[in-house]
Amino acid sequence: MAELVNLSAVAVAPGTMVSTAVTAAGVQVFRRSVSGEPRGPLCGMGICFECRVTINGRAHLRSCQIPCAAGMEVRTDG
Repeated sequence: MAELVNLSAVAVAPGTMVSTAVTAAGVQVFRRSVSGEPRGPLCGMGICFECRVTINGRAHLRSCQIPCAAGMEVRTDG
């Protein structure tokens, strides 16, 4: 299955979480804090909200809680 991460195609297995696909694409900074500090996944269970990305135009989604889907477009703010 393939999805786009910051306009780069990434092939992942079905059931892979979006946060894993983003990391596999080589992205280390998922978003920036209000003061500009880099942020990325911390807890892996949706509590910290540090892994937020934009998926198919919907902003602030927790990437560690959403499985990949074919054709999904993911954008990070890093």
